[in-house]
Parts: sequence; structure tokens; C-alpha cells
Amino acid sequence: MIKAIIFDFDGTIIDTETAWYRAFREAYRSHGVELTLEQYSQCIGTSLHAFNPYEYLMTDLGLPIDKAAFRRSVHDKHAELMEQETVRPGVLGYLESARALGIKIGLASSSSEHWVRTHLDRLKLTDYFECIRTSDHVSKVKPNPELYLQAMSILGVRGEETISVEDSPNGAKAAIAAGTVCVVVPNVLTETLGFPKSPYRASSLAELDFRHLAGRSEAS
Repeated sequence: MIKAIIFDFDGTIIDTETAWYRAFREAYRSHGVELTLEQYSQCIGTSLHAFNPYEYLMTDLGLPIDKAAFRRSVHDKHAELMEQETVRPGVLGYLESARALGIKIGLASSSSEHWVRTHLDRLKLTDYFECIRTSDHVSKVKPNPELYLQAMSILGVRGEETISVEDSPNGAKAAIAAGTVCVVVPNVLTETLGFPKSPYRASSLAELDFRHLAGRSEAS
């Protein structure tokens, strides 16, 4: 029986990821460098250890760039782009359905708690979540399963009792490694990336009926 659903945040609840890529790509182009999706995908849904888009132009290419000004330009552009973004289709319906069914709701994000809670508060979604685990709570973020394992422990559920919702390969790897039933809902940025095998995939949660999914997942 499904007893919990755990959401990723960035790119899953609201598409912050596409805006970040567009903001970084524009900043890179202003310095004559093309930032490919393949290169940028190394930091989607995880830490910046494999690829740090803030540092790459300076540390790897040796360009004389004002670090503070560069970061500010990227953040300003991201904020501008995010003004056009709303909660992804189907997310609110899943939250309402889970609450109505008495299914516990958690969140597992590789971002900081401040970042996640700021946006959840803005979107008026914070009260839906009984558990929020972020990079502030673990030693290793996704694709390591620690975020999911912590969230499930707090919610008092096992992997096979948990639906996870992810938009990125790194997130899906973490969710699957934790033993959850993973629903992959790529966004515009991540839809062409290579994902691990998952029982459910759709362009948005609006395409998958939650009650039907929760009923079927037990046998998946």
C-alpha cells in the first residue's frame, strides 16, 4: 500500500531549472562561450561539484571576470525569467489528492532549505509538506539516496510504500536507489537527457491520475 509521496523541488514542482540554464547560457554567450546542455546537465538535480557554472569561465577557461558581477547578472536574469513560471501542471492536484487520501507528503531537494522554503512560501504550498529534506540536512545530495532515506525515515514509510516524483536523471537515480516507486516528469530542459529505467514517465503529472497510480504502484 502506498503511504507517502515525496517530491523533488527544482524542475519538478516549479521549473526553476530551465530558467537557470537560460540565464547561464546568456551570461556565457556574453563572454563568447557556448554552454551546452550536456555540460550543464552535470549539475542538474545535484551539487556543483562535477560542474560549477559560476566558476567554470574563470577556473577552467581563465577568463578575467568579476565573480560577484557575473553571479549577480545570472541571478538577475533568473529572477526575471522566473516571473513567468508557475507551479507545474498536475502538482497541486497530486498534493490535494494525497492529502484527501491521508497519504503523507514529503519533499527531498538537493537545493538549500532557504531556497526551497522561500519558493514554497511564495507559491503557498509549504503547508502541504510534513517533511522537507534539503542539502542542509545530508552529507551527500542526489544521486545519493540519502535525502530520500531521511525523508522516508521521518515519515515512517518504506521505499515500496513511497511514490517519488523527479524531473532529472540525478534525482531519479536517488529515488530508485532508495527503493521508491519513481515517477519521472521531465521538464523542457531535462526531457532529452538519459534517465534510468522507471515504471512511470509523463511530460507532466496532469497526464497521470494520482488515485490510479497509488493503487497500481503497490504491484509495481
